[in-house]
Amino acid sequence: MFFDSWNEIFRVSWNEIFRVLVMAGLAYPILIAAVRASGKRTLSKMNAFDLVVTVALGSTLATILLNRQVALWEGALALGSLVTLQFVTAWASVRFRGLRRLVKAEPTLLLHEGRLLHEAMRRQRVTPDEVRQAIRAQGTGALELVHAVVLETDGSFSVISRSQHGSGSAMDGVPQRQTRHLDVGQQPAHEHGDRHGPA
Repeated sequence: MFFDSWNEIFRVSWNEIFRVLVMAGLAYPILIAAVRASGKRTLSKMNAFDLVVTVALGSTLATILLNRQVALWEGALALGSLVTLQFVTAWASVRFRGLRRLVKAEPTLLLHEGRLLHEAMRRQRVTPDEVRQAIRAQGTGALELVHAVVLETDGSFSVISRSQHGSGSAMDGVPQRQTRHLDVGQQPAHEHGDRHGPA
């Protein structure tokens, strides 16, 4: 019985291979056409909703190729529906602030004037080491040389050095919450004993 299951895993069906190749050749152009028609925003990752749509498109394409019970027209309808929903949501969120707040998270300030904002990091489940890593990735070796670190809506870190801060107009839209900060290199009380030392 074990060997039967093993053989089933590696069973080669030329009919299935031919079907997958044909479906790929038909479904892929449909996906490309739908994405091109909806604009560049469809495959962007500007917020969580964009990421969900991107993953869903890939999952839908895989289902079309591998699931014999899904007809090509059903898959094309699913792809078109996802792209249309993303387009409508993006269009509406640009025009309606309430919807924009619903589908798009706010950026979060994690470090300000060289000081870690511990409460903000705790809310976003970000560790001090992750913030330091983002700063090192920008070629900066000291927290005091950094004006701000922002956790963007797509989950990436933006690091703004003091020398590049300028007028600070790029910080518009980043909530400047009053929150307890940590001095440079200081660890919060519950992190004492952590094997990681200060940056």
